[in-house]
Amino acid sequence: MEKVRRLRAMGSLCRQQAAYNNMNKWKLLAEAEYWEHLAQLELSSYFQECSGINSNEMALPRVVTDAALKFCS
Repeated sequence: MEKVRRLRAMGSLCRQQAAYNNMNKWKLLAEAEYWEHLAQLELSSYFQECSGINSNEMALPRVVTDAALKFCS
């Protein structure tokens, strides 16, 4: 759950930067959407693990990596 909080915080930072940076507004908003998508995947994965679904039955593997946790630029 800590990872979900961090991913959503990254999305929030990107949205805040977009409010003050008109030159890169759309890029930053797209990046914020990306972070939110990663948070949703992580949350979905967490609840699938909690509900006891076998690894054979899982539709999506975990795709969030530490490399994906970069800062907004």
